[in-house]
Amino acid sequence: MGEGSAPGPSEPVGRAPAIRPFLLTAGRVAGGGTGPSLPVETQIVATSSGITALGSLAFEQHDIVAACRRPQSVAELAAGLRLHLNVVRVLAEDLRIAGHLAVHVPNAGTTQDISVLRRVIDGLRAVPDSRDSLRDSG
Repeated sequence: MGEGSAPGPSEPVGRAPAIRPFLLTAGRVAGGGTGPSLPVETQIVATSSGITALGSLAFEQHDIVAACRRPQSVAELAAGLRLHLNVVRVLAEDLRIAGHLAVHVPNAGTTQDISVLRRVIDGLRAVPDSRDSLRDSG
């Protein structure tokens, strides 16, 4: 293969194939805690000990703690880091147990309250689109 030519089919390009999530979590489908998986709307934020430990954390754990310098949901984090949602759930739970993340699970009644959903939809409709005009409220 010469310089400047495209990689061959046997050379990895981009993220690893679908087996990677299994490897990242050592085959686990739940974090080290005893409770259920973190809901996608769970807000997580790095703790001061997590920020201090950044230099000693490996790969995805480092990326998760670094990204959580500002609070965000599990779903936002997974999308932002381009990681499988369940991988983020497992690793975030491990990091919570280690004291590197603080986890804030919203009240289940609030997340299922139709008035909250309507306010969210109204808020999204009020956000200007790329042409600086309000979105269609239809």
